[in-house]
Amino acid sequence: MIRVRLVMGRFPLFHLMVNAGTVPVAGGLIRKEGYVCVMDYELHQIRDKKLREMQEAIKGKKRATVRIVDGSNFQEMISNPEVVIDFWAEWCGPCRMVSPTVEKLAQEFAGKVIFGKCNMDENPRIATNFQISAIPTLLFFSRGKLVNRVIGAYPENAIRSQIERTFGSHA
Repeated sequence: MIRVRLVMGRFPLFHLMVNAGTVPVAGGLIRKEGYVCVMDYELHQIRDKKLREMQEAIKGKKRATVRIVDGSNFQEMISNPEVVIDFWAEWCGPCRMVSPTVEKLAQEFAGKVIFGKCNMDENPRIATNFQISAIPTLLFFSRGKLVNRVIGAYPENAIRSQIERTFGSHA
């Protein structure tokens, strides 16, 4: 058994009993190398600093999700000030390409624009009411009124610029 005590300056950072081999600890690994135990203290500090920064960033951001839209909540959803609804289907390849972009933009515009997804196969009446014949289609609503539509799979920057043009630069 090896007793390890790592001291930085006057204060001990940790005190650990090691039987043999490699032992995980909070900041990395301590491994037995003959009679010497090694831990890279600087890596431990960098890791902890990055972890704190990431946790603070997560706390500061508004977490937005893309809401599922169907016949029961469609009218309520579009009555919000600024809404984008992605019409899609499971079998649609381009829809699968647009989906991660919609998720990312929902995070980016959190608190400003509400994003939803409506499966056309499960909600054909909604699709028919808005004359959607091709997917993916993004419909832009402002307080219940259809104000723009984008048909097809476009890159993230093109969709972002359509959102900004439709809802103004404040979006």
